[in-house]
Amino acid sequence: MASTIFRSLHSHPFLFHPTALIRRKDVILYCTMRSAQTQMATQEKVKPQVKVSPHSTQSKALEKAAKDYEAVIGIETHVQLNTLTKAFCSCPYNYGSPPNTSVCPICMGLPGALPVLNLKVIESAVKVGLALNCKLSLNSKFDRKQYFYPDLPKGYQISQFDVPIATSGYIDLDLPLEFGGGHRKFGITRVHMEEDAGKLLHSEGGSYSQVDLNRAGVPLLEIVSEPDMRNGIEAAEYAAELQRLVRYLGVSNGNMQEGSLRCDVNISVRPIGQLQFGTKVEIKNLNSFSSVSRAIDYEISRQVLLHSQGQDKEIVQETRLWEEGAQKTVTMRKKEGLADYRYFPEPDLPGVFLTTDYVDGIRNSLPELPETKRRRYEKMGLSMQDVLFLANDMNVAEFFDTTITKGADVKLATNWIMGDIAAYMKNEKLTINEIKLTPQELAELIASIKDGTISGKIGKEILFELLAKGGTVKGLIEAKDLVQIVDPAEIEKWVEKVLSENPKQLEQYRGGKTKLQGYFAGQVMKLSKGKANPGLLNKILLEKLNAKS
Repeated sequence: MASTIFRSLHSHPFLFHPTALIRRKDVILYCTMRSAQTQMATQEKVKPQVKVSPHSTQSKALEKAAKDYEAVIGIETHVQLNTLTKAFCSCPYNYGSPPNTSVCPICMGLPGALPVLNLKVIESAVKVGLALNCKLSLNSKFDRKQYFYPDLPKGYQISQFDVPIATSGYIDLDLPLEFGGGHRKFGITRVHMEEDAGKLLHSEGGSYSQVDLNRAGVPLLEIVSEPDMRNGIEAAEYAAELQRLVRYLGVSNGNMQEGSLRCDVNISVRPIGQLQFGTKVEIKNLNSFSSVSRAIDYEISRQVLLHSQGQDKEIVQETRLWEEGAQKTVTMRKKEGLADYRYFPEPDLPGVFLTTDYVDGIRNSLPELPETKRRRYEKMGLSMQDVLFLANDMNVAEFFDTTITKGADVKLATNWIMGDIAAYMKNEKLTINEIKLTPQELAELIASIKDGTISGKIGKEILFELLAKGGTVKGLIEAKDLVQIVDPAEIEKWVEKVLSENPKQLEQYRGGKTKLQGYFAGQVMKLSKGKANPGLLNKILLEKLNAKS
């Protein structure tokens, strides 16, 4: 069989990074992603909507027609679970490992090999189902989904069909302010367990294909949304919230560049007021949240244009690909129906039976989830911009929470984390877990500035040393003699010295150029090596500047 598929089969290692190879049933997609060193950014900016036609007249007509139609959008998201071994065998899976080094008779689909379910897969599925407010099926089962593809060694996929492990849930999220803000609630149709297929890599000339079965049998959760989204921004934010959720739960790293989170988008367009859905089109090859948004906006425009021209029959149920370079969708294949998959119960696996005690134990172990955390931060008095930034990354949120428990002012801690600390991490390409600064020392730094021990300027100098080298605030203050000077007599001497050395500027100030106050303050700070108390300095300086000569 293999010889009829491939002219040549090569097993030598091949390089996947920085290009991830993602499989989509009947096509191979190359998805190139930027390296993600930190998860600080909440979302990527969405590019302007792509116009189907370059002609301005047609574009204007399309914009006018778009007001008469609404889009209906649903998303199927595949989440790769970070279990130590695969779904039905003891093979480990490590992204980027040499091809065909994590395989066995079971994941290779050899005759006589029988699957054994990894219980961690069930645990992860229950966690996600509970976090998505789903109704859990205490009795569920696995099914065989039949289809042929060269990197699917068994000729079928073990999945769940009519009795998924979780159904009828929802997810809450907040849109970023740059996208208009506001709260959204999207329904979840189902969550089910299944296994992944392998990978193919085609040669440049197309004369042969390489097969890597390392990923075959890796556990996946497929999360299917209700068709509740209406534009690209909502869909991209939904996908980003799912990524946050699985990272908070610890069930997946959610890295799109590794294929750990993959989105297939279903879109239809209908006249406003019509209850019946239009013809659904599926889009694949979406490797970032911004591409999700842009692909949807393009496809909406394409379908609206066809409707407005009376060519809605041209919209057929199909799978389309998003071409990043051309910024458009193109036909990939006609969509299969359920009958094509010939589902039937998996005979080699028993049913999955959950007890209420088991479910309650997992429910009680869940961490604080993104939505709950955002609402708690709101009650602290933080702005939505602050809330979204802090809650986006669970490690940043944990750093912030620990800093607060050490007694730091909430707003000041937020400002330091979102400002200088975030900038340092971005420049140095570090995560918050990789910096040397601890929450304890950030709280100590904030307290030292607040009580006047050091100035804000000196505080920044200490911060960057703590970020790069570690240490303690008290230790650095003592070692570098950075304690703020609050003795009025000493500050007054510095002020008088600066004024006596700058008679021309003093005369100009008293002549009406009051902006020179900043110049004098800077000179005093320079003379004091930054240690003069700013408030006391400005008070004494003003008195001297405004004194009658």
